[in-house]
Amino acid sequence: MKKALIALLSSAFLFSCGNKTKGSTVSNQEKNTKQEKRETMKRILFVITSHDKLGTTGDKTGVWLEEFTGPYYFLKDKGVAITLASPKGGKPPIDPKSELPDFQTSSTKRFNEDKEAQNVFSKTIKLETAKQTDYDAVFYTGGYGPLWDLADNEKSIALIEAFYNSNKPVASVCHGPAIFKNTKDLEDKPLVAGKKVTAYSNSEEAAIDFTNVVPFSVEDVLKENGGIYSKGADWNPYAVEDGLLVTGQNPASSELVAELLLEKLN
Repeated sequence: MKKALIALLSSAFLFSCGNKTKGSTVSNQEKNTKQEKRETMKRILFVITSHDKLGTTGDKTGVWLEEFTGPYYFLKDKGVAITLASPKGGKPPIDPKSELPDFQTSSTKRFNEDKEAQNVFSKTIKLETAKQTDYDAVFYTGGYGPLWDLADNEKSIALIEAFYNSNKPVASVCHGPAIFKNTKDLEDKPLVAGKKVTAYSNSEEAAIDFTNVVPFSVEDVLKENGGIYSKGADWNPYAVEDGLLVTGQNPASSELVAELLLEKLN
């Protein structure tokens, strides 16, 4: 009886050990799968303006909300890892006009109900700490702010050139392409020279009587730098890609830019 009991306990012990070993193997497989997923996940840096003053008008500006939320959710839902950066870090200003009822979209409404996304938005890293080696691409949102705090920003210029010279896509939308005002390639030529590009058009600027409010025309700057500028109908989605550059014309083009950028990464 004693021998039988010992044999039974030994069998139970071996069975238990076998199960633990099997469980450990599954756990390791899960860890490996998660690790592989992290390694293959695309990583995109979003750069958002920190500027909130609309020239000398006394009005507020900032990022145009749709130009952040559209690309953010499109890419996030596709499994892309997104990091947000801004010149000052912290919470970027949102153009108050972009929060008005007439300018709400499915993505802005989703953001307004998404506490997690709002928390991420409020904790952007400082632009000066961002390194192109940590990401597969960079995307610059628009709004009027970039005309003042990103077009001539040396940290931003160096970052864009680092992405481009490392064969990584650079994307932007609406007034965001103001970032190409001073960027150069390795031959010291404007980054947009000979490239198909678009941005907020002069006709759209004139339609809202902002021609004399903005410090410069993004359309004109792109043309002056040798960019092959084109546009679609005012306020309608329009985006172009050429080499490593992806640009969109207006807020309605935001998600299309994200789609083209993702296709380029894949």
